[in-house]
Amino acid sequence: SVSSMRRLIRACYTGAGGYSYAKKADDVAREYGFDRVAHLASNENPWPPSPAAIEAAADALRTANRYPDERASALIEALRRYHGDYRFVTGSGMDGVIETVIRTVVEPGESVVVSTPTFSFYGIAAAAHGARVTSVPRREDFSVDPAAFIEACRGAKLAFLCSPNNPTGNSVPPEVVEEILEEMDGLLFLDNAYVDFADLDYRPLMHRHENLILGRTMSKLFALAGFRVGYAFVPEWLEPFYQKAATPFALNSVSMAAAIGALGDLDRMQKIRDHVRIWRRRFLEEIPFRVYPSDANFVMIDVTPHTGDEVTERLAARGVLVRSCTSFPGLGNHYIRVSIGEDWENAQFLEAIKDI
Repeated sequence: SVSSMRRLIRACYTGAGGYSYAKKADDVAREYGFDRVAHLASNENPWPPSPAAIEAAADALRTANRYPDERASALIEALRRYHGDYRFVTGSGMDGVIETVIRTVVEPGESVVVSTPTFSFYGIAAAAHGARVTSVPRREDFSVDPAAFIEACRGAKLAFLCSPNNPTGNSVPPEVVEEILEEMDGLLFLDNAYVDFADLDYRPLMHRHENLILGRTMSKLFALAGFRVGYAFVPEWLEPFYQKAATPFALNSVSMAAAIGALGDLDRMQKIRDHVRIWRRRFLEEIPFRVYPSDANFVMIDVTPHTGDEVTERLAARGVLVRSCTSFPGLGNHYIRVSIGEDWENAQFLEAIKDI
């Protein structure tokens, strides 16, 4: 019977668990009768990909009957042109890179350290591999306590730190990251998904430390969320082992072509950055709740005395989709996260949050 077959499922998946998704815009539109809904829940880029990315992707469809280049050579060359002479690995979204790194270095039962509150997938992916996950809470202002983090990392092969952090938006200064790198004996995976929106550069640390991985994505600034293109700067010694552990042909040829096209369109990137900076400042000034300073393309808001779920529902009823932060481990129930969208979306959100 079906119920007896359930015994085959691993214990970590029979309870709640799993990644918590934001509500879909289509569902909200249907529920409340809107023609269009402001998409501010998933930290996406509100504009379509660069025309250069779309053209390259369309062209790549002609040869999609062949397997993609398993080494992603053309994409890695484009990344070197964009960033400089570093070692890169790729994956299906940054999530794919995270999973492959865990698979490469962590044996079941070993410890993986996560700085919380943060993106839940680090813990989900580590637990899926049978690792023991140790959470290190941030300070009250959501800054990282390096001494506490270093202490938790003793004996751990791998640790995750997100900067700018999702969902709090704040960054860890490069000198604090360096302090952590000097004291830990395992690998630090520094998730830089939102660093394109910050005035920060962690890349020089790659030249000085053999235990640093910088995770990056094409989903945010480059507007390729639907293509699932992740990559990482890795130390040279790690690269061959990562390739052995990687899923064969994880990155498809159409996605790779789109990424190469997007990396060449620097003007578009600058326009998007400028737009994010302008609205980030307006959100900070105009939202009538406590807004946390952010280096990302979103802000986190403390909506006390309301709960995050309550405000998310009330905004949905006004045609604005935001993310309640209650699913983020180690965060209270009174926060929401709001992405920066198009002008009309941001204006609609501001009007609705002022009414609340």
